[in-house]
Amino acid sequence: MKYFVISLLTLLLLSCKNDKEQPEKELEIEPQTSIKNDEPFEEVLPFDSIYTNNDAELTKTKSVVIKRQKLIDKEDDKLELEKLVVQKTFKKDEDLYLIDFKYPYLNENLKESYVNFNEYLEETYMDIAGVEASILEDKEMICDTLRINRFKEKRFVDYKIYNLNETLISVLFYKENYYSGTLHPSYTFDCLNFDLERSVFMNYEDFFNEGTEEEMTKIINEVLTEKINSGDIYYDCWELSFDNFFENRDNFVVDDLKVEYYFDDCVICPSYTGTFSIELPLERLLPILKKYKLNPLIM
Repeated sequence: MKYFVISLLTLLLLSCKNDKEQPEKELEIEPQTSIKNDEPFEEVLPFDSIYTNNDAELTKTKSVVIKRQKLIDKEDDKLELEKLVVQKTFKKDEDLYLIDFKYPYLNENLKESYVNFNEYLEETYMDIAGVEASILEDKEMICDTLRINRFKEKRFVDYKIYNLNETLISVLFYKENYYSGTLHPSYTFDCLNFDLERSVFMNYEDFFNEGTEEEMTKIINEVLTEKINSGDIYYDCWELSFDNFFENRDNFVVDDLKVEYYFDDCVICPSYTGTFSIELPLERLLPILKKYKLNPLIM
């Protein structure tokens, strides 16, 4: 009997212990479940959004390549001007940077005064020493104590050249700049118009009436808005500000049908869409064209 009582008490104690432990186990399960629900923030985000982002970047990259290729494939008058224009090149490949420039050189045997064009390009515009100094200065500003930032800076310059009535050449320089750590190259542009008869450079005021910059900005925006509304490749583009136009008012090339303005990346369109230039038919510019005999656009 004594042993029976002891055994019974033992069973009762064990039963009570099990009853007390059960809620504790449930309390342990709840936090684990909570953790599992909160844990996968990465899973809560749509998994395909990663691919969507990558696809978006891939699409933009393709667009940049296509946009660049259209610029490279653009026809010009190089063949027609082969007696007048000699192509010169400069290339310097260092550990930290690559400079690769192509530029036109006028044949001074045809006219001695073409030296005005050649000297300006070689001594002032191309400014190889200045380009090198700028690249090295940018490199020095980067904290690179571990020497891990070894991406090579690249600067490419090429050109298109156009001839108007054998009296004027228009030169478009397009600069392709690869900066360390950037996904895409950036593009900048410069245009020069050179009077072959007088051997002088011509600027905005030589083609258009003085004080017409606001009107020209309006004309450019009208054409650009038409392009945007056409639903073509101009999505995400925007109107040109007056300040941006004034800064780029000499950045145009001409032929006998149109004036074409060029703008750097992100002035009128992002790098991945739209265009680098706006073509303005001469008939839309008649109200602001300068009426005098030295203006090749009214000949």
